[in-house]
Amino acid sequence: MGRFVARRLLQMIPVFLGTTALIFFMVHLLPGDPLAALWGDKAPDPVQLAALKHQQGLDQPLLQQYLSYMGNLLTGDFGTSLDGRPVLDKITDALPVTVRLALFAFAIEIVVGIAIGLFSGLRRGKLFDKGTLVLTLLLIAIPVPVLGFVVQTVFGQNLKWVTPTVQDSNDITQLVLPAVVLGSLSLAYVARLTRTSIAENIKADYVRTAVAKGLPRRKVIGTHLLRNSMIPVVTYLGTDLGNLMAGAIVTEGIFNVQGVGHALYQAINMKEGATVSGFVAFLVLVYLAAGLIVDLLYAVLDPRIRYA
Repeated sequence: MGRFVARRLLQMIPVFLGTTALIFFMVHLLPGDPLAALWGDKAPDPVQLAALKHQQGLDQPLLQQYLSYMGNLLTGDFGTSLDGRPVLDKITDALPVTVRLALFAFAIEIVVGIAIGLFSGLRRGKLFDKGTLVLTLLLIAIPVPVLGFVVQTVFGQNLKWVTPTVQDSNDITQLVLPAVVLGSLSLAYVARLTRTSIAENIKADYVRTAVAKGLPRRKVIGTHLLRNSMIPVVTYLGTDLGNLMAGAIVTEGIFNVQGVGHALYQAINMKEGATVSGFVAFLVLVYLAAGLIVDLLYAVLDPRIRYA
């Protein structure tokens, strides 16, 4: 196990370096000068503009900028935004909001998605199963911005069950509607994956053996069937946690949630290379950590899996 973890950690290094390099160069190659935009419609003062570029290190060659940025990043310095505020401070301010939103959506898709998939797989071909396939396909087909606008209009403005836009991002009760919208697509995939895995494994020999031994139906389903059917679902959930945090950009924009997505969207519009690169670097670390946890969970779910 220790060698496997060490090998995976070593594999993360080139992935992290390659991803951060790609994002860094893409952001800095965007047209326009973000520092000149600080003057608005007025022409920037050449002396002040040159001083700002020197202060930000933007007067150096692009490769040198990247090497300096990575050197600082390895020491925990995510850079400084154009307003002089450390990027790490922006991340720590916006991160708790997005984490609450993503975990809320994650919990919804796990509980509801697995429950629907389990009942659908146990009743394959029946009315509930057919309804599940139609409903999940509908959720997959509807784009998140459209679904968010419809849910916001119906439940927020017409029925007035919830606030249509979030007034306080720290109030978790106001995150219910955006969490449902954010997790709707993933919920559909989790339900379909669980349904397919349950329907296939219910015919397996180990399930028939457990039934033949006279084990209670609840133990057959919970201990044998569901546990061994969760591997493809856990694989999807592991990558989806990072997707929820990254995909929150659209949802946070619709519902006015002041989280990572909102801050990243503003940074992209302002062409703040350090801010965008810092946020993306953090999201990459989330992806890599989630992938490692998923691999370790395989052995917990299926005792037959061993890591050499």
